[in-house]
Amino acid sequence: MTAYIVVSIISGILFGVLDGFIHANPLAVKLFEVYKPIARTSVNFVAGILIDLAYGFILAGLFLLFYTSLPGELGIVKGICFALIVWFLRVVMSAASQWMMFTIPWKTALYELGSGLGEMLILGILYGITLRP
Repeated sequence: MTAYIVVSIISGILFGVLDGFIHANPLAVKLFEVYKPIARTSVNFVAGILIDLAYGFILAGLFLLFYTSLPGELGIVKGICFALIVWFLRVVMSAASQWMMFTIPWKTALYELGSGLGEMLILGILYGITLRP
C-alpha cells in the first residue's frame, strides 16, 4: 500500500511536469496556436495539480487491478503494455476527436499523439518497475 501511495504521488507530479513541458515548449506553443481563440488565458494551478495527482492515483490503481491480465512476464513489459492501452484510450481517441471536430493542422495532431505516447510510456514504465499487486 505504501508503494502504491508513493508511486501515485510521483506519477501525479510527473503528469504535471510532463504536461507542462509538452504544452509550454516553443514547438508546442506554435502548434497549439490553433486553439488560441478558445483557450483559457490563465491556468488554475491548484486545480491542475489536484487533477494530475488524481490521475496518478487512478492510473496506478488501474495498473495494479489489471496487472495479472497484462501481457508479459516482466513488470516493465506489463508497464509498457499498460501505457499503450492508456495511450490509445486517452490520447489517440482524444486526438482523433479533436481532428474530427476542429480544423487543426495534421502536425498538431501528430505532436499530440507523439508527446502523449512519450508521456504514457514514462508513466507505464514507472508503474511496471515499481508496482506489484
